[in-house]
Amino acid sequence: MSRTRRQHSAEFKSKVALEALKEHKTLAQLTEQYALHANQISEWKKTLQEGSPILFERGKTRPETLDLEALRAPYLEQIGALQMELAFLKKKLKQLERL
Repeated sequence: MSRTRRQHSAEFKSKVALEALKEHKTLAQLTEQYALHANQISEWKKTLQEGSPILFERGKTRPETLDLEALRAPYLEQIGALQMELAFLKKKLKQLERL
């Protein structure tokens, strides 16, 4: 039986990460309280720590939006190459089956 992946809101992630930063509770207590894996909480905490300096920068522009097309382009290119390879291999398999 497969489990569907849970998706958490940004508010929930920040709440858990802030509690982890405060260190009032142990990581084990937080995992039990929120039914999350310890690695997930640690990852959110690290993301919060690394991203927080951006909030306090003055006069510098923040990245408002991400260029999704620029992010997708390499993946789409790789998908296209894999599809071409798959089509080639299917063609060769049919040729081998005829022999």
